[in-house]
Amino acid sequence: MDIKITDSIKYIGVNDRDIDLFESQYIVPNGVSYNSYLIKDEKNVVMDTVDKRATDEWIANLERELNGEKVDYLVVSHLEPDHSYNIELLCGKYPEMKLISNAKTFAFMPQFFNIKNFEDRKVVVTEGEEINFGKHTLKFIMAPMVHWPEVMVAYETSEKILFSADGFGKFGTLDTDEDWDCEARRYYFNIVGKYGVQVQALLQKAATLDIKMICPLHGPILKENLGHYINKYDIWSSYKAEDDGVFIAHASIHGNTKIAAEKLAEILKEKGAKKVAITDLCREDMAEAVEDAFRYDKVILAASSYDGGLFTPMDQFLRLLKSKNYQNRKIGIIENGTWAPSAARVMLEILDGMKNLQIADSKVTIRTTLKDENIQELKSLADEILNN
Repeated sequence: MDIKITDSIKYIGVNDRDIDLFESQYIVPNGVSYNSYLIKDEKNVVMDTVDKRATDEWIANLERELNGEKVDYLVVSHLEPDHSYNIELLCGKYPEMKLISNAKTFAFMPQFFNIKNFEDRKVVVTEGEEINFGKHTLKFIMAPMVHWPEVMVAYETSEKILFSADGFGKFGTLDTDEDWDCEARRYYFNIVGKYGVQVQALLQKAATLDIKMICPLHGPILKENLGHYINKYDIWSSYKAEDDGVFIAHASIHGNTKIAAEKLAEILKEKGAKKVAITDLCREDMAEAVEDAFRYDKVILAASSYDGGLFTPMDQFLRLLKSKNYQNRKIGIIENGTWAPSAARVMLEILDGMKNLQIADSKVTIRTTLKDENIQELKSLADEILNN
């Protein structure tokens, strides 16, 4: 795989097409890339390693680009194992190699590895510090909680490249032909989404830099139209809605709640909703549902009552949203229950812990199957969601 960065900065990462679940929870139908880079200069600098699944191919890529030379420095941006697994291996191959990172990283590192002469290898950097390697200079910028506390990014001053760690990352291998926004959005909200304040802080630091290229640890190298990607990150990390539309998430045991959700979608379209998206929380990708809940400015939650509470898929979905710091949306609620509807009560209890949500007064309660009177209630809910 020939990925061109610059004449002196080489891509040595690996595509993983066989992985089933990223972080053992996210479906990645088009795999994922583990990005790693080599700066060739008077001193050779490796920017992060890769996951254990990719060790052999990564070492082969590195040795090919080194062409018999040694590694002088390894920069550790992020200690998560999909980027750090091979640190100890590289230290063994190159006994004189130094490790560059921040104090927090070095505090954590012994939990992961047993590195010989560890203290002597450490080069501790702080906010704004620069290290020169010949023609190239790296400026280090701390990015705590994007999305681990030790994360930092690095800006190469001569070629104006931001090595952005997990920032601007995306699911999918580098040879996957797909829209960046969709899989980068799903990646962002499910992995980084909780930490919008910290991402905003990093964006403010990045705004002071003249960036010509962004090299993340997952996903494609970004070389053109950087304003588009930075704008998306600004929207996402501000918890603003990206699109004017209605997202309907339903969790239906026997299909009756699903019928109500689909009827509401029909009504919303008739009433002029700009866009209506609908998902079955019982069957479709939960991570994509989380993504869409953040994408649209209006959300309808439709769920069955279950065990005196809330049907499990909806309960899981709302608690995921809460864990990701969900806020600033208009919410409508549909519940279903044969003898003692309880879904709305539990949904409201979970939503109560989230910031700046506008809950529609027009709650709809269905008793088993959709009736004529429910149709009018759905129309009232649609009016309130679209117009208030």
